[in-house]
Parts: sequence; structure tokens; C-alpha cells
Amino acid sequence: MFSKWKSKKEEQHTEQIIEITAPISGQAVPLNQVPDDTFAGGHMGSGIAIEPAEGRLKAPFDGKIAHIVKSNHALILEHPSGLQLLLHIGIDTVSLKGNGFVSHVATGDSVKAGQTLIEFDLEAIQAAGLATISPVIVTSMEEHLPEVESLYGAVTAGTNIVLRVTSKH
Repeated sequence: MFSKWKSKKEEQHTEQIIEITAPISGQAVPLNQVPDDTFAGGHMGSGIAIEPAEGRLKAPFDGKIAHIVKSNHALILEHPSGLQLLLHIGIDTVSLKGNGFVSHVATGDSVKAGQTLIEFDLEAIQAAGLATISPVIVTSMEEHLPEVESLYGAVTAGTNIVLRVTSKH
């Protein structure tokens, strides 16, 4: 007796969920609380913002530094999946021209979750009259837009999940 195999070409859909821990300890809040229309309006992408309790930006996952801004107030971290995360310390902090920011990484560096990427002086940012609230933005992931779930509240860098990104391929 022989059986007939039915061959059906099915489209393969894989779903990947990436959990992103807080890169800064403090209070995670919705992006619309950022005093900057570009971030608050979601024009840079989906995400959250953190009102920092300390001046240390840590890697939320193992990845690679895709780009670091010359003044050390922002960087793009790339996940092995291709997801890119913009980590931006404060608002309008580019005007400080790097004063109060110490980067421990360079573009192209591989980093481990929990590794300190940038140290920053909260008092110096505030003394300059700038907001310290720091956006954490999912900027790109292949051609399909990922679903981004944001989690809010008190967070500790490297411990609490602030974003859950689901991508479908």
C-alpha cells in the first residue's frame, strides 16, 4: 500500500520577539512625555523614554555599536537580528558638544548586555537648562515594521524589560 503525499507550498512566517531591558536606571515613561516633537510624535520610531536616576547608559543586549554621535550623547546599537536601537541621552544635548559625556565604546565595537556604553553628568545637563529625559527608540528592522510593546515604571538598567519587539519575517 502506498500513500500519496500532498505537497503544499506554504509561505513560511517566522516571528521573533526581542526583549529589551532598560539601558538607563530611572523612570520609564511614554514617548509623548519627551519635550521634543520629533521624539514625542514617534517620527524617529517607536519606543519609550527614561527619566534617568543615574548617569550611566548600559547595553540592553549583546550587539554592535552601529554608530556613535561625535558629541557622545547618542548612539545606535544593533541587535544580531538587525534591529537597531537609538539610545539618546537628554534632549538638545548635542549643544553641549560632548561636555559631560564620556563614551566607553566606538563605532564597530561589539558589546555585551550590561556593559557601560556612556557615562553622563546629569547635573551638567540640568545646569545647561536641558531635559535629561532619554528616548530609547526602535529605528529599523528589515522591511516589515515590527510591533513594539512599551512597558513603563521604575526601571533598573539591565534588569527590567522596557520594550518587547515582535518582528515577522
